[in-house]
Amino acid sequence: MYPTVLTQLARANPFSAPLFSLQKVEEPQQSLHGQRTRRLAAAATADEGDSCEFGSQKYLILCGFGGILSCGTTHTAVVPLDLVKCRMQVDPDKYKSIGNGFSVTVREDGVRGLAKGWAPTFIGYSMQGLCKFGFYEVFKIFYSDLLGEENTYMWRTSLYLAASASAEFFADMALAPMEAVKVRIQTQPGYANTLRQCVPKMYAEEGLWAFYKGVVPLWMRQIPYTMMKFACFERTVEMLYKYVVPKPRSECSKSEQLVVTFVAGYIAGVFCAIVSHPADSVVSVLNKEKGSTAVQVLKKLGPKGVWKGLVARIIMIGTLTALQWFIYDSVKVYFRLPRPPPPEMPESLKKKLGLTE
Repeated sequence: MYPTVLTQLARANPFSAPLFSLQKVEEPQQSLHGQRTRRLAAAATADEGDSCEFGSQKYLILCGFGGILSCGTTHTAVVPLDLVKCRMQVDPDKYKSIGNGFSVTVREDGVRGLAKGWAPTFIGYSMQGLCKFGFYEVFKIFYSDLLGEENTYMWRTSLYLAASASAEFFADMALAPMEAVKVRIQTQPGYANTLRQCVPKMYAEEGLWAFYKGVVPLWMRQIPYTMMKFACFERTVEMLYKYVVPKPRSECSKSEQLVVTFVAGYIAGVFCAIVSHPADSVVSVLNKEKGSTAVQVLKKLGPKGVWKGLVARIIMIGTLTALQWFIYDSVKVYFRLPRPPPPEMPESLKKKLGLTE
């Protein structure tokens, strides 16, 4: 029997869990061994034309490589905007807006000054991308195996959140040292101009702790950001194919699928920026000021101060997230990696819910 209208409306929320669709789904295909082909993203097998099987070692390695390209290149490309954003956060009296921040920076440091911090940015975010995307695939498969096919489908939003949070925990430990160096170069004019100058200077002054004192604020910033980035993206892709794209994903060309990826990535990026911005402000100030703690910085900034630079961050993160998903998905297309369609309700679950004829 179908649920009531009220139940249907409640389940229409893309972030509710468990969530399932009441639309009719085609019977799953039969494999050569007579087993049903699983249609869940976390449990797909290699289709004809794929270069490897979903979840194989080759698949995970290439996903990590895709993460390096997507995060390392995109974050490096927006270093000028990131530099102005960081300076607005740590010195709002001097850098009053995005335009003013660019003009002051160019006037004081020249055009080359806008590229300060590009080296630690590229290295740090490449390592973060490797762990973020690579471990996300690992944890998604791991948690799916623990839940089983039916629970994986019903609780898939929670699975995306848990897998992305687990991956980002390790990704931030890889990012923290270079993030500290980048912020020090960008927000303390005259301290150091290059990675080679900054690292030994920071180590001599504060020891190894200088590179990891921002890891907790990084977790505060990046884990909610990544949870939103992956869960919102996955569910937005699902909704776009269901309600916006006029034909099934299987009938879309690779180019059309990548357009959907870009749009879903940008939508996810806007929410990411809002969720993670207060912690981002704390990280920027914390890495600039010696001896400060996250609690002290938070009290100093106050409720309004933590939102300084939000517009710049929305522009930056929205564009970044869209490009990252586009590059990551393009890597999968180039290497012919499995790209499972949006998840469908397992046949066993449809029978339990009385949705089969």
